[in-house]
Amino acid sequence: MSVRTGAQYVRGLKDGREVYFGTERVDDVTEFPAFRGAIGSIASLYDLQQTPANRDVMVAGAEGFDQPVARAFEFPRTPEHLRLKRETYVRFAEATCGMMGRSPDFLNAMVTALAAKRSFFARMSDERAQAIVDYHRHVAENDLFLTHALLDPQLDKSRARHEQSDPGICLRITGRSSEGLVLNGIKRIATAAPFADELFVWPFPPTFRPGEEAYANVFAIPMNTPGLRTLCRPSFAHLGDRRDYPLASRFDEMDTTLVFENVVVPWDRVFLHENIELLNCMYRDTRMRELTAHQTNARLEVKLGFVYALLLRMAEAQGIETRPDVMEMLGEAAVRVEVIRSTTRSAEFQARVDEDNGILYPYLPALQTGRALGPVYYPEMVAMVRRLGGGGLVQLPVSMRDFDSPLGVDLERSLRGAQIPGTDKAQLLKLAWDVCGSEFAARHELYEMNYAGERSPLVAGIHREYPRRQACLDHLDSYMATL
Repeated sequence: MSVRTGAQYVRGLKDGREVYFGTERVDDVTEFPAFRGAIGSIASLYDLQQTPANRDVMVAGAEGFDQPVARAFEFPRTPEHLRLKRETYVRFAEATCGMMGRSPDFLNAMVTALAAKRSFFARMSDERAQAIVDYHRHVAENDLFLTHALLDPQLDKSRARHEQSDPGICLRITGRSSEGLVLNGIKRIATAAPFADELFVWPFPPTFRPGEEAYANVFAIPMNTPGLRTLCRPSFAHLGDRRDYPLASRFDEMDTTLVFENVVVPWDRVFLHENIELLNCMYRDTRMRELTAHQTNARLEVKLGFVYALLLRMAEAQGIETRPDVMEMLGEAAVRVEVIRSTTRSAEFQARVDEDNGILYPYLPALQTGRALGPVYYPEMVAMVRRLGGGGLVQLPVSMRDFDSPLGVDLERSLRGAQIPGTDKAQLLKLAWDVCGSEFAARHELYEMNYAGERSPLVAGIHREYPRRQACLDHLDSYMATL
């Protein structure tokens, strides 16, 4: 198959998976109204790869594969590989306005990073190393869409997993056989799980302590694996006229809780198990951060650029785009876009080959800068949308269809802009509300603030690993010696 179409992706979801929306069992996720918009958007991303204008960028004749595969699966060995990967990520993000943090390219970049570091998994066994390499091939050759589950339920944070009042809540091994591992327990915030092909599980943050070995496992399973239940949060999709919720109607990535009840994970899908030492250093030693942050920063660049453009159009609609204070705000927004844009290009420029595997890795500190600033920049730009929209954001028609009613004349007069008719200004403000005021908007602000983990340890880690620290100290100390 290698590179799927959107129709092939949708057909693959009709697999009997166990998904619950509230207490309702969803028989067919492709027909369920709350999922239809997001599934259609993901299908369009698969079709995007097929178009002549995109295929040379988004599809690669990658090493080790008999047929072309999606670009995210390529092992980057040259600066051109990194550039084409970034351009692929940008095109995916532009198709979703940067609003789908779990588009197919994200987890596929992660699995590629893990397979590139088979030497890390070989520290456990040759079998585990071969398992991750084979899994990468399986996902690439079938062009699968993955989600992942990292987090345990929010229990007593002062206690380890095995010290909880119910040690069986967090996902753990409860048995094993020649067939594989048996797991029971819960993982949470598996984004897009109802419409993903497979689930990749690894625990985060990697802070395991002695006694937690049963919880320290990395594996992958299909979403229709027996015993796996998917429990959805409320939908923010807002069914109806897409013009009323231009983003939520298409890009609501359903977040879920996953319940494992005697789930059997075959050995060829187990990559690490019961090894807290390896799990605690997997995030760093597999260098997954470099290849995944390359994708996430490219997506964030597009998302911030989209909000910047929205701010400019909102200012123009009010005839205030040249007012000094508004120009200052727009300049601040542009600066934020450009800083994030620079992180990927700087990382590519400073990329270095890893002698262990010959992979060209983008420079991590530049990418980590984007990961540290994104949780600050995005809420700041959303606040700019609120400030610029003012009271106009709360005085909108119930639906854009109302303009076609006998009340349309009144609505047109009340919403008319500086240089645009009332219908266009209302549509602009409907979009702005979906960025700053709707449930969808609130979820996205939380997402950008938290998807890379808590910001404090992230920034502390940047300092701890900063490779130019000694050079800066040497410069300071040499100058101090002259005083």
